Amino acid sequence: MSDVFISYKAEDRRRVQPLVQALQADGYSVWWDEHIGTGDEWRQTIEKQLDGAKCVIVVWAKGSVGPDGHFVRDEASRAQRRHVYVPVIIDAVDPPLGFGESQATSLRGWKGDRSDPRYQAVLAAVRRIAGNGTGTAAAAPAGLKPVNRRAVLAGGGVAVVAIAGAGTWELLRPSAASASGSIAVLPFANLSGDPAQGYFSDGIAEELRSALGRIAGLKVVGRTSSEAVRNDDSQTAAKKLDVATILTGSVRQSPSTIRVTAELIDGKTGIDRWSQDYDRSPGDSIKIQTDIAENVATALSSTLGGAAKAAAIVGGTQNADAQRLFIQAGALVDKDFTPENVQQAFDLLDSAIALDPNYASAYARKAGLLIIYGNSHAKSAQELAQGRAEAVRLLQIALRIAPRLAQAHLALGLLHSSSLEMEPAYAESKRALELAPGDAFVIARYANFASVLGHSTEALDAADRAVALDPLNNDSYNLRIGALFYARRYADVVSRAREIEQSPGRKLTNPEFVGHSLVLLGRNQEAESYYGKLAPDYWSRLTGEAIILARAHDSAGALRKIEQLQKAYHDAASYQYGEIYAQLGDNDRAFASLEHGYEIKDAGLSGLKTDPFVDPIRSDPRFGALLRKMNFPA
Repeated sequence: MSDVFISYKAEDRRRVQPLVQALQADGYSVWWDEHIGTGDEWRQTIEKQLDGAKCVIVVWAKGSVGPDGHFVRDEASRAQRRHVYVPVIIDAVDPPLGFGESQATSLRGWKGDRSDPRYQAVLAAVRRIAGNGTGTAAAAPAGLKPVNRRAVLAGGGVAVVAIAGAGTWELLRPSAASASGSIAVLPFANLSGDPAQGYFSDGIAEELRSALGRIAGLKVVGRTSSEAVRNDDSQTAAKKLDVATILTGSVRQSPSTIRVTAELIDGKTGIDRWSQDYDRSPGDSIKIQTDIAENVATALSSTLGGAAKAAAIVGGTQNADAQRLFIQAGALVDKDFTPENVQQAFDLLDSAIALDPNYASAYARKAGLLIIYGNSHAKSAQELAQGRAEAVRLLQIALRIAPRLAQAHLALGLLHSSSLEMEPAYAESKRALELAPGDAFVIARYANFASVLGHSTEALDAADRAVALDPLNNDSYNLRIGALFYARRYADVVSRAREIEQSPGRKLTNPEFVGHSLVLLGRNQEAESYYGKLAPDYWSRLTGEAIILARAHDSAGALRKIEQLQKAYHDAASYQYGEIYAQLGDNDRAFASLEHGYEIKDAGLSGLKTDPFVDPIRSDPRFGALLRKMNFPA
């Protein structure tokens, strides 16, 4: 007999499996209905195992507490009579009347982490009742597909005939469905026993998210929202994210083996559409990801298998160690975009490229980091130029290797925009959107770019799409604020900011746009409160405060702010000097600063076409000449 019998509703098998695996790893033999073969006498087998088990874990979920959960309630009654009953909860439910005297442990959202205190509580209860365990797991009869006992008991022998007559492919192949649906890839659980390895399991999910986002017809929820529901069950997550399908799984690593479990789940019913376990050497992790992406797309539409396989390998690598370094670099800068972390990420990406010189995504990621870091933190024109020159070299390599890599085109668009080459910047951003139409990050970056070009309708539409694909991402809601500002809808900016500030869990991340809008509405005191949310020496705050002083005719005060900017940012803030001088009415100095900004390629000039703070000099012929040099698209 087994140490532990697990009673549960058949529809919850996928969610019960991590508990079975965890108990087995802790030395217990476990019996659950996957051990019934087609030759067993069903009722006798169940009764024998139930009455002989040292401990009975009863899993209470929506199905088992409902009207169809009578088998679970019957088994729970027997366990109570024998004083071997251990209740757990995996949904937001209470045990039925008569079964609530014993405190049930909640395992909602738990995916198999044995160090989790909730699992440790269950394990302690099992140890108290069953002792330390025999370690001998019940084995399924060789060559037989496990059968759902409750389906057979309900339907008699018909189920056995149906299963025996089905070929292996029919049992395993994903079901067909419309490709026009939406999917969320939840973080894969790290079951390695080492929390430091969490970046890798999360990184696998992000790689799958990126691959699926390249497939036309699939809407893929962004990373931030997907990670926000990591502890929810699939149906709750699907409801929060408004998606039809959930992809989730787990990763267990050892020096010699990597086990990846992947499950594609119907978000409405919580039922598996496809699942697979992979036990491979660590070097096979890339093949596992490719296979998962292909199977997911096949499950969503039988016509997309080849497209998914192609998407999964665009810009990628077959070197698992290189990908591990790539994932680690991304996790590092996502955690905190500091100079130290950025430099460490550069080193990791260089190591990944050394392992695989054809790793296009690694070249593209390093180029993107160089551009973003330079635009935000460069202290001189020389530092800006050096970073961009290296980014050009990296992107040329990336696109030679993988011409259809959306991330490379997106980075190239940012580079062109930062270098004030607006027409090619727009073309590259559009190309990235074409190549990854379901990628929330690509859509968000396009919304940013379209807004500064004055394409307000496109920008606001893209901002709405970004919210739809990343509905729990705070930045998605802030994205619309920038688009509204450049559309000159200042009252709407303030209104939107108020909505964000009053919404639980939301945070305003771009208060400078609200401050700017309030200045333009003549509400300077309120504007100062929003600028005050930024660091005292941050360029956007100093610029906003200088503009308030300039509009109040305090030239001396505004010039002091310019001195503070020059001390902190030197030439890199040339565009901001131009804005302030324009507000002061000093056209010559304004154009001298803007022209110098153009010479050193200050990325701030990318907003010249729509920036309201340069309106005082917009009618000057020099303004039109500068716009023409930057070649803004029509």
